[in-house]
Amino acid sequence: MYFYNEMIHVSDQLALLPHQCGVYRFLNAEGKVIYVGKAKDLKKRVSQYFARGKNLSAKTKRMVSQIQSLEYTVVETESDALLLENNLIKTIQPRYNILLKDDKTFPWICVKNEPFPRVFQTRRIVRDGSHYFGPYTSGYYCKQLLQLLHNLYPLRTCTLVLTPHAVAAGRYRKCLQAHIGRCKAPCTGDETREQYEGYIGAVFSILKGDVTSVRKVLENQMKTAASVLNFEQAQKLKEQWEILTRYQSKSVIVNPRISNLDVFSITIDAGSSMAFGNFLRVTEGAVVQSLNVKYKLHIEEEPAAVLSLFMAEMREKLEKLSPEVVVPFLPEAVPGDSRVHVPVKGDKQTLVALSMRNATNYRNEQVRMMEMRDRGNRQEQKTRKILTTLRDDLRMKEYPVHIECFDNSNLQGTHPVAACVVFRDGVPSKKDYRHFSIKSVEGPDDFASMKEVVTRRYSRLLAENSPLPQLIVIDGGKGQLSAAYAALQSLGLEESITAAGLAKRMEEIYLATDKTPLFLDKNSSSLRLLMQLRDEAHRFGITFHRKKRSAGFTRSALLDIPGIGPRTLEKLLHHFGSLKQISLSSQEELAKVVSTALALKITEWSRGRQS
Repeated sequence: MYFYNEMIHVSDQLALLPHQCGVYRFLNAEGKVIYVGKAKDLKKRVSQYFARGKNLSAKTKRMVSQIQSLEYTVVETESDALLLENNLIKTIQPRYNILLKDDKTFPWICVKNEPFPRVFQTRRIVRDGSHYFGPYTSGYYCKQLLQLLHNLYPLRTCTLVLTPHAVAAGRYRKCLQAHIGRCKAPCTGDETREQYEGYIGAVFSILKGDVTSVRKVLENQMKTAASVLNFEQAQKLKEQWEILTRYQSKSVIVNPRISNLDVFSITIDAGSSMAFGNFLRVTEGAVVQSLNVKYKLHIEEEPAAVLSLFMAEMREKLEKLSPEVVVPFLPEAVPGDSRVHVPVKGDKQTLVALSMRNATNYRNEQVRMMEMRDRGNRQEQKTRKILTTLRDDLRMKEYPVHIECFDNSNLQGTHPVAACVVFRDGVPSKKDYRHFSIKSVEGPDDFASMKEVVTRRYSRLLAENSPLPQLIVIDGGKGQLSAAYAALQSLGLEESITAAGLAKRMEEIYLATDKTPLFLDKNSSSLRLLMQLRDEAHRFGITFHRKKRSAGFTRSALLDIPGIGPRTLEKLLHHFGSLKQISLSSQEELAKVVSTALALKITEWSRGRQS
């Protein structure tokens, strides 16, 4: 069994990304993380960076040009994604991340470990026995929740040290908060510690997510206020009720109840004899590192042995593991002196589930990628075999990886056009297709048209220093092929490009340098490829010819009406959109665009055309 984690190009990963919430990391050619981002939908968000026509800033374009591969971590919620993004940016300090690089963190709500505990917002965790809830991804939301708690319960906001001795000695006096009823003055002994602890217990319930009873109280108060027409108070109570409804008690990514630990998980894919693992490192309650790895297994390798190897590899890479390690099952051996155990419930078990989820996602992605590569290799071998056969059948010197096919279209010499289709590695490359309008040939001269098109095509490729094809195919017999070959000779390309003609009558193949036609078996892969080229060129050319012919017929038919010139024709088409709409329009509608006399002529022309 051996460990490897080769870099896979990002273009191969895009189609395999999940439609799940998570955090993605872009890596450059050296394997260094250059950008960390979060996404509600990983596949949609990451694909936006590489979409054609996407209007990106100069900085983003520069970043995208350096991306070689990506890693991602799947999480449960958008809040967890934002928190993990924050942790990773502060830990890794990627080059292209500007926001979140500072030492600020998200706000927490602290219930202070002191007599008559205060409840307040903070961005710094002090491990003095106080309870911290959060973090909250919105400072506004945190303040609203804190204000709700103070509105529900008379919690003190002062910083007095309310020891029993100080209160009994009468050291303090009532403040403004006590006089306006927002505090019951525990500083003067007006409120007992047992009463205040009752408020704190309710606060704990709300912050932990148990808001059902509090919501019922708010609902009753809201109905009471509305019944006495105190709608302003009812609205405030409704806003508090909505805040409680949206409230979530904690995050998997940042949890102050967990200290420093490492999380390992392994999943096996028997079909590919591969093992896929995920590693999470938690520092001071925050996930600061996530890594996916894969292993090639020996025969009958046990998961416990793979997990032991995974832990040993990470211990060597990170120099040492955290004092505590949590896993989904016990390893065969424990490297180092870390305490390894399998959590069965609570926050640590949730972390193991998150790690297993990422390992499973990574396994699914890699298995699909291997299947795609196998299909691609098989297709590549099949294509190579077809092109080899075609090369041998046409007695070419090199593989015809770049083939172009030409076809002419005209109707009794009118509207002559030509089409050029391009195949690369045996498949159509439609972005390279080209249309041609015949310019120098009058009348139905198929040979002269073919010579003009071939000359124009390869004169331009030579001028632009673009790659030339190894083979060109002409839709026609010996005459069309001779015209195309003459064009190649005039450009000095007869030695570098093989020219062949495919006649329709018996599907015989003509070579420019051989007078005897070549007949291939009807089931020959070479003949099927040449016929596909010919049919595609015919389809592409006839479509263009029909459009051009239709536009020409429309224009000439309208210009035959006395009094209609090019400018009047343009005005009519701009207003009505098409010849059909013009012919269906009434005389009154036409008279709004042209004169009454001309509208009458168009109406008579339309009636005659319909009859």
